[in-house]
Amino acid sequence: MVLPAETEQRVKRRALRACQDNLRKVVDVTRKIPRLVEQFSKGEKEQARQLFSEIRKGEEEVLKARRMVSQELAEIGAILISREDFLRFTNLSSEIADFSEGIAYYLIEILEHNWKVPDDIRKELLNLSEAVFDAVLKLRETMMVLSYGPAKTLEKAKDVEIAERTVDEIYRALSIKVISSKLDLPVLLLMRDILQLLENSADKAEDAADTVRTLSFIM
Repeated sequence: MVLPAETEQRVKRRALRACQDNLRKVVDVTRKIPRLVEQFSKGEKEQARQLFSEIRKGEEEVLKARRMVSQELAEIGAILISREDFLRFTNLSSEIADFSEGIAYYLIEILEHNWKVPDDIRKELLNLSEAVFDAVLKLRETMMVLSYGPAKTLEKAKDVEIAERTVDEIYRALSIKVISSKLDLPVLLLMRDILQLLENSADKAEDAADTVRTLSFIM
């Protein structure tokens, strides 16, 4: 059955709203990571624990929103040819919240064990977390202009790429600094995991932006 054009547009908007709601929750979770790193740097255990609790709750909200997107797309069904792209976007962006929870967990473990991390590494870790959050914000901006057409979307998606490259530069330099430091082995291993999760978050933001590019041609 051929559906009227307005019906097709309606289901696209419905799918877009569900994806944007999920992304909003991902941004809320990611926003707390630089704040947690700041408390980590100060050695403020209580505030750090509170943020960790909020991040975990936020991750649960992202999971619920992700399920809602799947449900919406299932209800829409075959009338939306691009539903797989909407689902891919949500899966990619949701992984950023998963990574954020892992980052928070490891930071708390370092704090709880009173393991020492040099001030310069703490400072660069904050820079890295802020750069990652900037990439996620750029992804949100890209998703927000999706309905304005391919040209505007592609322009914004380039900003995500630029932000991701900034993350890469900070990540590589900090990775060398961590490996060449005199950190105790448990801290060294945890710090490497934290850095990798932060870089992975920016990579997922870039991958999600690529999916938005694809979606821009059918909106």
